[in-house]
Amino acid sequence: MSSSRSRRAALSDQAIPSGLAPAASGEHIADNVVVDGLVRGSRGQLLQTVDTEYTADSVEWCPLEGCRHILACGTYQLQQPEDRPGMRKDDAGLNWDPPARLGRLYLYSFNEENPSTPLVEIQRRDMSAILDMKWCHVSVAHHTLLGLADAGGSVQVLHVVDSENNYSLQPYGSISFGEQSLALSLDWSTVKTGRTDGQPLKIISSDSKGKLHLLKVHEAERELQVENTWQAHHFEAWIAAFNYWQTDIVYSGGDDGLLKGWDTRKPHSSPLFTSKRHSMGVCSIQSSPHSEHILATGSYDEHVLLWDTRKMQQPLADIPVQGGVWRLKWHPSLPHLLLAACMHSGFKIINCQQTLEGNPDSCAISLSYAPLNSLTYGADWSWLSLKPPQAQQQAPSTPFHNEPGACSAEDVISGLKSLSTVGDEDGEEHASQARLQHVAGKPGDCDPVLEGTGSNISLLATCLFYDHTLHLWKWEMS
Repeated sequence: MSSSRSRRAALSDQAIPSGLAPAASGEHIADNVVVDGLVRGSRGQLLQTVDTEYTADSVEWCPLEGCRHILACGTYQLQQPEDRPGMRKDDAGLNWDPPARLGRLYLYSFNEENPSTPLVEIQRRDMSAILDMKWCHVSVAHHTLLGLADAGGSVQVLHVVDSENNYSLQPYGSISFGEQSLALSLDWSTVKTGRTDGQPLKIISSDSKGKLHLLKVHEAERELQVENTWQAHHFEAWIAAFNYWQTDIVYSGGDDGLLKGWDTRKPHSSPLFTSKRHSMGVCSIQSSPHSEHILATGSYDEHVLLWDTRKMQQPLADIPVQGGVWRLKWHPSLPHLLLAACMHSGFKIINCQQTLEGNPDSCAISLSYAPLNSLTYGADWSWLSLKPPQAQQQAPSTPFHNEPGACSAEDVISGLKSLSTVGDEDGEEHASQARLQHVAGKPGDCDPVLEGTGSNISLLATCLFYDHTLHLWKWEMS
């Protein structure tokens, strides 16, 4: 039995849903909010905190032009039978109904002109608990599509409806793998833009029984069809993802601690490779949409690995992040930046520039936020180009203690204190507990600003599981 599976076996299902593992037993959770800035002159600012009511585990910015202001957030809530009316009992009078996994999908609109509450809720939909979400990166018959993997064992596809600038998500198509399994993840074959005419639109999904499901989207009929299903892992298949440069190839990670590659043209054959390099369950994978042979993977073993897909015997880099890595996201326009949702270790922005230039194991953490006694499961970059504030253009920040590679303490603390909240009266108290942890800079720590990338301000969103909280962040590089 894998170590990650053993750890989850001791957990109460009341506290954590199947498919989402907490911090390892005995590991320290920071007493304070910690912000580490290793980029010279960078600023991290918490713009807004939103109460999602249910526990939030997935957050996704829409990548399509015209809809990039739209943010989707998925939630998961475990409801015990005694909390539900009409529960059934057995002959001994004991509860017979299993716990219900409830979910809610939120849709938000971002407005940069409203600095106090830039995120405004525009829709909510109650449904089965949501374990993963991904937007399709191309328009499909003029539709903007969002795919969901849910605890009812289904993959659902919704499409954006714009009625006089009132945006909402409506059903497009769905398919079920059976109520006895949970759909744990999904990925679209279209993340690398430039889909050619006639190229089939596909989704890869994984489930709690260790299976992968390759789905074909029939655009005219708005239907999902199972093209292939195969057993990929012994236990839960936490994650499945396409190679965006060669979409016949998919990758999967499971609770058996294995990372595998598959050729979907012959799915019932042996995997293309099987890696045991991660020491615990593999739960995040993303192929780089910028660099053809670069793959990032993350695990409960608290490490992010970068790979050259032509040489899967040994990773290019091994980055310890002090938390299980549930999601990984490459920056939309800066190929060297990788965002990681690291459970009890919060979120981290990883600078992979040196490794991508041929220097193995030279990645550095550019920014890190560790929450108070909670778990970060969702994180995503926005595709919006933000306008730099006039005040920041006129007054560049002063490095903390004048150390190379350090962030300005005054900038970060003042930014956290100025956070605005929705449904969170304790936001100011959390901000007042923030402190800056200084780490001395070294060569390679500072992010270069790539030529032609435009604004050096990035917007990102993260969500905290126990706190049922969505955070909106702004990060500015010098």
